[in-house]
Amino acid sequence: MLGVIKLLKRNLILSITLALLLSGCGVTNQNTAKSEENTQQTTSNNSQEKVSNNEQEIQKSNKQEITSDDKSITDKKLTEMPKATPKAESKDFVPVVSSNTSSLSTKAIEWSWLYSSRDSATLLSKYKGYGFGDTSKKIIYLTFDEGYENGYTSSILDTLKANNVHATFFVTKPFVTGSFKGVPDSDLLKRMSNEGHIIGNHSVQHKSMPTFTTEAAFNAEITGVEDAVNSVPGCKMSKYFRPPEGTFSELSLYYTQKLGYKSIFFSLAYQDYNVDNQPDPESSKVTLLKNTRDGTICLLHAVSKTNATILDSLIKEWKNRGYEFKTLDDLLD
Repeated sequence: MLGVIKLLKRNLILSITLALLLSGCGVTNQNTAKSEENTQQTTSNNSQEKVSNNEQEIQKSNKQEITSDDKSITDKKLTEMPKATPKAESKDFVPVVSSNTSSLSTKAIEWSWLYSSRDSATLLSKYKGYGFGDTSKKIIYLTFDEGYENGYTSSILDTLKANNVHATFFVTKPFVTGSFKGVPDSDLLKRMSNEGHIIGNHSVQHKSMPTFTTEAAFNAEITGVEDAVNSVPGCKMSKYFRPPEGTFSELSLYYTQKLGYKSIFFSLAYQDYNVDNQPDPESSKVTLLKNTRDGTICLLHAVSKTNATILDSLIKEWKNRGYEFKTLDDLLD
């Protein structure tokens, strides 16, 4: 009997000891969990503080304005580029449609790659007009204007293919339906399409678009080229329009986007279009490289012998400087 009592006492002591141990472990685990929770909260607060600081810096940077001297063009003005980056949006946009266009200005505005993107930012944003791409990245959007063929497009296409660069060719109707030394320009269009380039619209007559104040006349300037391109087997017009001379008005921007087109201007160009007075190749290359900025939409004329001569070395130098080439289809990605 005495042995049984001793055994019960020993079991009771063991049970009490075990309970105390388990209770201690529970406290320890709870404290550990609280410690981990506090650590995570501290880390989260620090991260939020860093994000907040970064946002303040970005907002501060975005508030900086670009200044210009209206009396003279200086080297400082040549380096100016809009700081805003276009908001990402669907490539298929819903056009702004007005029941009364009489309130839209017909005043012609001449494009300048030095300041137009900034001064006309509201109009461009409203009517899907672009003077530059993503200015936060080292990207170049290479484009060529094709008013007519002058024998250099084939060489330009060779160079683009060799460097694995895709571009946009803005064509007029005379280019689409014309020929050069007996070879139809439509053969060049087919090659552009087959090699992955974009065919853009540059109007039928290459006239200042604000001069077409009636919607029917304006539309004919765009749809005439579109129909001509789409009639070439294997070719399709993309919905990008470059206004001749870069001239526009509020009404012309409105009519353009109503047809489903985006107006594409440029943030880099030079005097390369006079075939009878072509600029020196080396100085032209220096000028283009000097004024290349992130997000540049570059305009070159395909009728230019100088451009055909320098294009290969120009592309290679752009790449050496860290620039990447994208097309207008990537403009809003």
